[in-house]
Amino acid sequence: MKEKVVLAYSGGLDTTAIIPWLKENYDYEVICVCVDCGQGNELDGLEERAKKSGAAKLYIEDVTDEFCEEYIMPCVKGYAVYENKYLLGTSMARPVIAKKLVEIARKENAAAICHGATGKGNDQIRFELAIKALAPDLKIIAAWRDEKWTMDSRESEIRYCEAHGINLPFSADNSYSRDRNLWHISHEGLELEDPAKEPNFEHLLVLSVPPEKAPDEAEYVTLTFEAGVPKSINGKEMKVSDIIRELNTLGGKHGIGIVDIVENRVVGMKSRGVYETPGGTILMEAHQQLEELILDRDTYALKKDMGAKLSQIVYEGKWFTPLREAVQAFIESTQKYVTGEVKFKLYKGNIIKAGTTSPYSLYDAEIASFTTGDLYDHKDASGFINLFGLSCKVRAMKLMQEKK
Repeated sequence: MKEKVVLAYSGGLDTTAIIPWLKENYDYEVICVCVDCGQGNELDGLEERAKKSGAAKLYIEDVTDEFCEEYIMPCVKGYAVYENKYLLGTSMARPVIAKKLVEIARKENAAAICHGATGKGNDQIRFELAIKALAPDLKIIAAWRDEKWTMDSRESEIRYCEAHGINLPFSADNSYSRDRNLWHISHEGLELEDPAKEPNFEHLLVLSVPPEKAPDEAEYVTLTFEAGVPKSINGKEMKVSDIIRELNTLGGKHGIGIVDIVENRVVGMKSRGVYETPGGTILMEAHQQLEELILDRDTYALKKDMGAKLSQIVYEGKWFTPLREAVQAFIESTQKYVTGEVKFKLYKGNIIKAGTTSPYSLYDAEIASFTTGDLYDHKDASGFINLFGLSCKVRAMKLMQEKK
C-alpha cells in the first residue's frame, strides 16, 4: 500500500495543483482536509473538486465553535492586537487547523502533512511550529519550498493542472489574495502592494461598506458578558459563534473594523494588507469598555503588557507552547469579575459608548465626585503628592545647587 499524506486543502488553485504534484513526485495517496473555521460558501463543491484533482478522500471538519471558544476568546479577553491594529484573524485560525490536520493524519496513519503556504509568508511558520509541537514524528512537506516544485505563477499552476487532466474554473486573472474565516477576511495584492496607493474599497471589501457609505443614522447595540465571555446581544442569548455572526452583520453595515496596515512579518519583511474584522472589532471594544470599570489600575496595566505578548505569540505561530499557556492563564485569572452590560452605538465606522454597567464596577460616584466625603478628603492629597513627588523635588534641588 502507498503511504498517505494529509494535505491542508482549501480548494483554491495552489492546493488543487498540489494534489497531482504530490502523487507525481512522492507517490503518496493524498488525503485532503479542509478545516471549516467559518469560510461560508467557499466550501461549496470542494468534494467534487478534490476527487477530480486526484485526491483519495476529502475530510471537511467544522471547527467553528472550537475556533471561537478556544482560540478567539482567549485573544479577546487578552485584547491581543498585533502592532496595535491587526486582530489576528488568520493567526488565530492556524493552530486549530494544524491540530485537526494532525488528528486526521493519526486517524489515517499518514506519514506526512503537506501545506501550500508560500516561503515568504507567516503561515508556513504557524503550520509547521504547530505540527512539530503536536506530532514531531510526522514529515512536513512545504510545497512552495520544495526543490521539486517548479511552478511560480497562477498561469503555470493552471497549465500544470490542465496537463494532468484537471480542468477547473480557475483563471489567471489578477485578484486579491484573501483569507477568510468567521472572525475576518484579509486582502493582499494588486494596488495594496504599493503603500502610496489608496485601497480600492469598491473592488476590495467583502464584509463591509466604506464608512462614508454607511447609514446616516446610528444604531444602538447592547452586549452582555459573564466572566469575560459574551452571552447576549440586544437581549437575545447566543453562543459565541452566533454573536460574532450577528456583530459581523451589524459592523459590516456601519463600516466598522476596516484596517489598512503595513505589518512586520515574522520572516523579516514588511507587507501591506487590508483586514475586515467588523464583528471582532466591536467585540474587542465592548470587552475593553467593560474592563475599564472592573480591573484595578495595576492589574489593568500588566494585562495590557500580557495582551501585547499574547499577540506576538499568536502571530509567530507559538500557540502550542508553555509560554502561551502561562500568559493565557494570567489573562484568564483577570476575567473572573468581567461581567456586565455594554451599550454603544455604531455610526460610520465608529463605536461610540452609550453606557456600561457591572455589579463588580470599581467606579464609585461618591469618591469620584468633587464633593468631599468620608472615603476621600481633598486635604489627604497634600501628603501623598509630597511623597509621590519627592524624587523629582530632590533632583531639582541638587541641580539648582550645581548651578550656583
